[in-house]
Amino acid sequence: MKKIIAGNWKMNGSLEEARLLLEALVERVITLHDVDVIVCPPFPHLGLAARMLKGLPLYLGAQDISAYAKGAYTGQVSGAMLLDVHCEYVLVGHSERRQYCAESDSLVAEKFLSAVRAGLRPILCMGETLEERQSHRMEEVVRQQLEAVVSLGGREVFAGAVVAYEPVWAIGTGLSATPEEVQHMHAFIRSVLVDFHPKQVRPTPILYGGSVKSDNVASLLQLPNVDGCLVGGASLVAPEFLKICERANSQ
Repeated sequence: MKKIIAGNWKMNGSLEEARLLLEALVERVITLHDVDVIVCPPFPHLGLAARMLKGLPLYLGAQDISAYAKGAYTGQVSGAMLLDVHCEYVLVGHSERRQYCAESDSLVAEKFLSAVRAGLRPILCMGETLEERQSHRMEEVVRQQLEAVVSLGGREVFAGAVVAYEPVWAIGTGLSATPEEVQHMHAFIRSVLVDFHPKQVRPTPILYGGSVKSDNVASLLQLPNVDGCLVGGASLVAPEFLKICERANSQ
């Protein structure tokens, strides 16, 4: 299975900055054959990205999706609209959405199913806060986030999907998860996914997202059950993101 590197640009950059970043990526990423690269720009930049990536071996993802297919939901974007601009992936349940927009596990599950029904591949983001880790509730929290999706969509709902473990306490805080902590949580997530669907032919990829950089990506990808990375700020710097992709390609 190819490694997956997904870049989440969050709410950053102008249209011109997006164009320059995409130009740099297109020039180099197309030479990588053992890694799937996904870029997730802000909504206003998706059209530009779709045009620049057309016919190239790079994948386009959105940062969010509405739980509704259509209707009077001002400011929201449906799965069908994302398909119209050639998105193939969409992030759901990112820690910043859960924190700043008060997205519950049940709402994240509805968005996950909305993506599946539209024909998109959801990337389910999940993870624990520092308080939850210090109280040794990290496995309980992650299991609840997974079970919310299964209870709504059924045991086979993760077929074709991607999971991203992002310890909230290790994102932009100066703290970092140890290899042992990453390995433990990815093994736990894998065990839960197998419990849900033991006969799944293609294992659900599990990405790690917690201050991923070019100097730690290789060691992360060598860990069992780490199938790729969800990259935040480093994905906005073309040379750094390209180093991450190239090192993933050599694993």
